[in-house]
Amino acid sequence: MYPISRRSERLEVRELQTADADDVFAVYGDERATEHLSFDPRTRDEVAQIIARSMASATADPRQEFALAVTERETGRLIGLSRLALDPHQPRGATLGFALRPDAWGTGYGTETVRLLLAVGFTDLGLHRIWGARSPVNEASARTMRAAGMVEEGRIREHIKKRGQWRDSIVHAILDREWTARG
Repeated sequence: MYPISRRSERLEVRELQTADADDVFAVYGDERATEHLSFDPRTRDEVAQIIARSMASATADPRQEFALAVTERETGRLIGLSRLALDPHQPRGATLGFALRPDAWGTGYGTETVRLLLAVGFTDLGLHRIWGARSPVNEASARTMRAAGMVEEGRIREHIKKRGQWRDSIVHAILDREWTARG
């Protein structure tokens, strides 16, 4: 499915473009924005490579990854990245992830972004289960996923290695029937 575009009241998720490089770097190159993610801040070259890979995978058939820009509808400004990746080991399942610029934190944009990703997954792709993992200390992400209807399921021990240290992840998930019931 290409291209993907979904809108909420304030945001849109859309396909990444080469011209997004500086704005993506403002997220993926930022120490605060990547603090709880599974990777360290990226360089400009790494961001350009990520965008190129994401654009190439967007037209793959079948498509397995949906890496999408998160933009403000009113201004068009890119404020974050979101990702839905189909899980080859779980039929009709996918993982989600998101990262926002620190200046967009605390506005409800995270919850809006997750809801847009869930709509893509359940409505557009017909998925059954979507899950995401967060750092155990990232309470903002926990609140965001709960507000979007996701349920905390448990802990994956020593799931992520970052800066030479293993870190657990907390899993949140939602099923298609739970999404539908939320209306």
